[in-house]
Amino acid sequence: MVSMSESHVIMKRHAVFIPYPAQGHVTPMLKLAKLLNAAHNFHVSFVHTLHNHHRILRSHGPSGVSGIPSFRFHFISDGLPPAENPNATQDIPTLCNSVNQTGANAFRDLLSNLNSAGDAPPVSCVVADAAMAFAVDVAEELGLPVVRFWTASACGLLGYAQYECLIQKGIIPLSDSSCLTNGYLDKVVEGIPSMEGITLKHLPSFIRTTDINDFMLNYLLQRVRTISASRCPLIFNTFDTLDDSVLQTLAAAKITQAPVFTIGPLSLHPTKTNEPVHSKIRPNLLPDDPFCLPWLDTKPPNSIIYINYGSITTLTPDQVMEFAKGLVNSMQSFLWVIRPDLVGSVKPGSVALKIQELVDRTQGRGMIASWCDQEKVLAHPSVGGFLTHCGWNSTIEALSHGVPMVCWPFFAEQMTNCWFCCKKWGVGAEIGEVTMEEVERVVRMVMEGDKGKEMKRKAGEWKKLAEDATMNPNGSSCLNFDMLVNHLIGT
Repeated sequence: MVSMSESHVIMKRHAVFIPYPAQGHVTPMLKLAKLLNAAHNFHVSFVHTLHNHHRILRSHGPSGVSGIPSFRFHFISDGLPPAENPNATQDIPTLCNSVNQTGANAFRDLLSNLNSAGDAPPVSCVVADAAMAFAVDVAEELGLPVVRFWTASACGLLGYAQYECLIQKGIIPLSDSSCLTNGYLDKVVEGIPSMEGITLKHLPSFIRTTDINDFMLNYLLQRVRTISASRCPLIFNTFDTLDDSVLQTLAAAKITQAPVFTIGPLSLHPTKTNEPVHSKIRPNLLPDDPFCLPWLDTKPPNSIIYINYGSITTLTPDQVMEFAKGLVNSMQSFLWVIRPDLVGSVKPGSVALKIQELVDRTQGRGMIASWCDQEKVLAHPSVGGFLTHCGWNSTIEALSHGVPMVCWPFFAEQMTNCWFCCKKWGVGAEIGEVTMEEVERVVRMVMEGDKGKEMKRKAGEWKKLAEDATMNPNGSSCLNFDMLVNHLIGT
């Protein structure tokens, strides 16, 4: 006879989440997984690669992957040998190629093992990162409800969708490397609804190649084709008011033909999380500096500019010193996250030491951290601006908390996010060439100038609209979240 507790386990839904193995993908996937676990009683299996599993162990110890009884972590191989730097994201093209060649068998075996273990409900649905296309194929092969999570921006997907047309028109690949510096990238690309006036340099950066066989160019072409041909529903971490025009363009161009669930910003959804329990489930692959928030507590409202280039961006030693001098000369107080691997090809810590010497001269105006809980930093009342690489998590988190942005995009669709922040949403100002004068100018503009005040006002409006979408039971993201849940449970 089955007991009540055993019956509950049998009936519970079991969602398997598989993110692409980079911080910017893990973060939103984990937020969604925690929401389904806490608010909708899903058992969750969250799948890292072995590389990231080891990163979490080094950063947080065994508790980082212990989870809770209804939320467990698992791992599969990425098919690559041990990384040269075990604490950094692996080479993106190599990782994309390997994980999609070897992932299907590893994922199929994992699902089989989860079902045969007998200590959790049978797997009932899959949430797959759009960059892990094999996981959708495996789920469909097994007859499981599945959704594809495009963890980047909707405008980024629209940007990637232009690659095919740009190739047909002979605009890309570039004729030679001089096009990177001779003004060619300033060419306005005509005929893209929702992106009127956008230039080549603000389309996702994998167009910046002279090779028609470039791996990332073709990888993104294939990702767009897969999404366009698929009937698998697609998730965006955005809200309708912010991206209505882009979403309509994607649908009209038949880039998205399957149902689309706009459920963001994920961090704003009310949850029934048990904070002491769910706080153990952390997205960061690096350890947080515990001194950031206490330091912010000592600062006046809107007085701090927060600087974080994300988990992948690398700077040259010259660039990081120009940023440092510009920040110091701006006379603004700042919290600056400098990852151990932020500056490439130099001895770890050597540039950070030089920066710390500059910061020490600011008499308490600046603080350096190796990583932080970004959501809590952006929500802090002392933070009045954000110097960002414009990754989508950073962008949507800044909008969620009403924080204007100093934009310095590094690669991929960050260029497109930057353009939307500055030209469409009115919340950003872009840094051009990285000189201390340019950094000082743009930081002062955002933190002190009339334009910065207008950006702050506009960011506050987006914050209210984001809250209405997620916190109002009849808000668009709230209703779409309910539809997502219904799809995953097969109703």
